[in-house]
Amino acid sequence: MDFELSKLEIGQRIIQSRARKGLSQSDLAKIISISRPSLTQIELGNRSVSLNELHKLSHALSFSLDEFMAKDFELTQNIESAEEKQTEAVERISVPTLNINKFKNVLLYILERCAGKPNVGETVLYKLLYFSDFNYYELYEEHLTGAKYKKLPYGPVPQKLDSIISQMIDAKQVQRIKTEYKGFAQKRYLPLQKADLTELKASEKDVIDKVIEQMSDWSAMAISDYSHKDLPWEVTEDGKEISYNLAFYREMPYSVRIYDEDYDD
Repeated sequence: MDFELSKLEIGQRIIQSRARKGLSQSDLAKIISISRPSLTQIELGNRSVSLNELHKLSHALSFSLDEFMAKDFELTQNIESAEEKQTEAVERISVPTLNINKFKNVLLYILERCAGKPNVGETVLYKLLYFSDFNYYELYEEHLTGAKYKKLPYGPVPQKLDSIISQMIDAKQVQRIKTEYKGFAQKRYLPLQKADLTELKASEKDVIDKVIEQMSDWSAMAISDYSHKDLPWEVTEDGKEISYNLAFYREMPYSVRIYDEDYDD
């Protein structure tokens, strides 16, 4: 036939169909008996799909092979109810909504654990927040704080942080101080009250604790350099919002999820 799909187009159509069905990558990988990294590579267009896998995908995602391979695949799916379901699924899977109260308590908890360390200024604090949020999303496919992060030169920075911290300073929850660390001026924050741990699930606290244990002793330069090699930051355009879904494409040592190897067909 004259029309042929590229691997990237196939991947994009699978993402569309998966979102419309409301399935996570993990769910779909289990249904079609391949590993999640393999499905990730297919969706990125880096791996070919076998005919057997395509048949399994057609059953799991409720499309016919003729429809899927057609040039106007998107148009054949353009039914109002399907569009509504797709929008709902995409929002449920990927769109973060900031939970300000959760964010404040995560920030307070990190400061409780780390504020006494002389290296933990703004730069380190931003990265501890970022890795807590993105590691949790990679593990559980749910947002921890729902904060949105922007790619800036020194690494990922949570948006609206200045206004949130100003609220916390006014409420006497934190105090901002200026210090010097190894000859450089540094902004630091001290907690004036304890985090409300009832706001944090055990799984959330566990992820934050692991990030703190791994990175809270690093210098601002070391943690910034590390964040620059994390795939979500690396592939995002300068100044743009970093998509949480990119956490699923991480490789070691950044990936925090243990993936099974491919199942045998």
